[in-house]
Amino acid sequence: MKTKTGFNPLSRSSAHRRAMSRNMVTSLFRFERITTTAAKAKEVRKAAEKLITRSKVDSVHNRRVAAKFIQDEKILNKLFTELGPRMKDRQGGYTRILKMGFRQGDAADVVILELVDYKLPTEEEKSAPAKKADSKTEAKKAPAKKASAKKADGDAEEKKTAAKKAPAKKTASKAKSAEKAAPASEEASK
Repeated sequence: MKTKTGFNPLSRSSAHRRAMSRNMVTSLFRFERITTTAAKAKEVRKAAEKLITRSKVDSVHNRRVAAKFIQDEKILNKLFTELGPRMKDRQGGYTRILKMGFRQGDAADVVILELVDYKLPTEEEKSAPAKKADSKTEAKKAPAKKASAKKADGDAEEKKTAAKKAPAKKTASKAKSAEKAAPASEEASK
């Protein structure tokens, strides 16, 4: 006999289902767009929309309720500082499900679950992070260049001092070679 269950158990234990739901909601808030199966998306959407509704009002109580579900502090902060205010005017329906087709291996119905105001990154936005990364590497190289310049200056000073000490070393090495040669000549004379 079929009873009216309020959710889809997704053929998983309760602990597995809860962990999967937490992970998928966190990923949805992080990337604002995820690809999954239709059944999972419909279940994740329920939890995500409740959290977005809570995030419209930034209070300690709402943050603590959301923190029970979202373990990552950065994502929790993003939810209350970016996503909640963005959805302030909406009365619900914060996510959409776009059908993609069927998965190759098991013919599962694959969908995209995304936030309603999600915008695809354009070519300019894709190149902007690359430029930022270049400037970061240049910033890292700049102190390294300064350090290498200081090291080069230090090496030059060491060479100068070594050049001053070099004649003394040469005479000492000549004396050592002369001492080595002397015992060899004594052995040859015997």
